[in-house]
Formats: sequence, structure tokens, C-alpha cells
Amino acid sequence: MAVNPLLPEANRDGALEQDWAGDDQQWWDWYVSLASNDAATPLVDGPGLPDVPPADDAEVAVLLDTAYELTPEDVQHFREQSFVKLPGVLTPGVVRRLADRLAELLTAEHGDDTAGRFTALEQMWQHDPLMREVALSSRLGAIAAALLDTDVRIYHDNALSKEPGCGRTPWHHDAEHFPLATLSAVTAWMPMSAIPAAMGPLSFARGADLRPLLDGLVFDRAGTSYDEAVSARFAAAGVQVEDGPYAVGEVSFHGATCFHTAGRNNTTQPRRALATTYFADGARVVASPTMISGTWQEFLPGAVPNGPAATALNPVVGRRG
Repeated sequence: MAVNPLLPEANRDGALEQDWAGDDQQWWDWYVSLASNDAATPLVDGPGLPDVPPADDAEVAVLLDTAYELTPEDVQHFREQSFVKLPGVLTPGVVRRLADRLAELLTAEHGDDTAGRFTALEQMWQHDPLMREVALSSRLGAIAAALLDTDVRIYHDNALSKEPGCGRTPWHHDAEHFPLATLSAVTAWMPMSAIPAAMGPLSFARGADLRPLLDGLVFDRAGTSYDEAVSARFAAAGVQVEDGPYAVGEVSFHGATCFHTAGRNNTTQPRRALATTYFADGARVVASPTMISGTWQEFLPGAVPNGPAATALNPVVGRRG
């Protein structure tokens, strides 16, 4: 059997229904190794951060507490495709302020020697006031609640930095990652700059639920066969992929059954995003969480299999209108 050296030794054998044996960053280092990649190419310049003065923290708080005008067409698109990209959710000044703070947090955690890696931080809202504004934002929470048509709780926040030269993110859908016994979950993906094609924007397979196309496919914890098989099956079925760039302030929301991936970061600039995941109030934990759920106990402290997914770290942050 092939061995992935980034996989903790305790997770190399047995069923997937076992606890992840490493920390959160070890999970990400392992997970991006499961993507198939073409040969690397020379890096090009990135777009830079928004060329505007950063908003002050009070301005950030006001925007994140102001309702966004979601249209019926936006909701319909999400229901049909399991994702939607929304313009102008954040202003350029707010993006710049969040990008500057995120750079400080990531450098403090991971240092400067991160080329080629996928670095991450989670649960930032527990200790950083600015990230708390994002995680508990009524603007973002209300969008999630409207798209799912239910009150929503926060699962966790996330900082995702695809460093220069880092390869692809493998094809996946979040229902296989979240230890939640519901498909009513959605993630807001908030880029911290414009994201051109060379930077590896998040890309979505079109279709509300493509999981039947993958019947019989076995998750590969050691190599890239799962990622390659998903690509092949989607190509054979003629599945279309939305892989366009992101403008400054554009935010996407993707549901638990949305298959998505992201390309290599072929720029000299880290491709950074904030991501917050929401789930339906009333959801429960699955009977048998898997190692693919990573350090889920940190996000649902004290929750148990088959029990309610509602801890002190999972407040309701969005109400159905």
C-alpha cells in the first residue's frame, strides 16, 4: 500500500471513520498533496492588494453589520448550482484592512518561509477582534441563512493562504468533510485581493448535486487517484466548471454538495482568502466522524456523535428572513 509521508502514522491504516491524529496545519499539508498537478511554470506577478487606504476597524464593523441586497436570481442560482458569486459584498477598503490583518496573523503563526505551501488558521475569531467581526457578521450570516432558507450557526472561520507556487486543491465537496448530519451548510469564501486565473481562483462544478456521478468512487488517503477520477468522470459527463476570476470585494458562497477545486498559484503573491462556514440550526453530529473532518472537535467542543451541533462556539449568526 502506498504511504503518504504527510499523513500521520496513526491514520495510515484502518477505516476512514477515525479521528485525525495531527493538528489543523498538518491536515492541510496532507490534503493538498492529494491533488494531481501538471509541471510547474515560472511565476508571474500577482495583482497586489487593493490600491486604496484600508478602512478603519469601525468602518469594517459597520459594513459587516449592514444588510446585503440579495436578489431572487442570486438565490435561484444557488439552489440550481449549489454556489453563487456575489459582487460588492465587501468594499475595497474593507478588503485591504482585512488583508493587512490576515498577513500579520499568518506571519505570526507560520513565519515567512512558506513558499509552495498551503498555510491556514482557524478559530481566529476566538482571539482577534477584527476576525470576530467577520465570523459573527450579520451581513454574511443573513446571506447564508437566505441561501439555505434556515437559521444558521457558525461552524468555524478559516484563513486560507495558497502560497506562491503551491499546487492545486483537490476536487471535493464539503459534505464529506463536515461531521454534520445535514446538507444544509454553506461556506462564504472571501478573497483578500483580486484573484486572476494565474492565482488559482476557487472553481465550481455546475450542478446542485453531482454526487451520483461518483458512485463507487473510493476516497484515496495516500495519493491523487480520487482527484483524478473526479476530473475524469466530470469530463465524461460534460460537467461545466465555473473557474472565472474574482474581483475585489466579490464573495462566493458554496453549499455542502458543491464540488469545487482551485488551481495552482502561479503568481509571486499569496492567494489569501477568509472563509466562514455556516450550518442549519438544529443539525446534529454524524454517527461516525471521519479523519477527513480534521480537528472538528475544536469547532464543536463537547459535541458527541449523534448529539446536537450547538456549542458555545456555534452561535446563531443568521436568521431566515
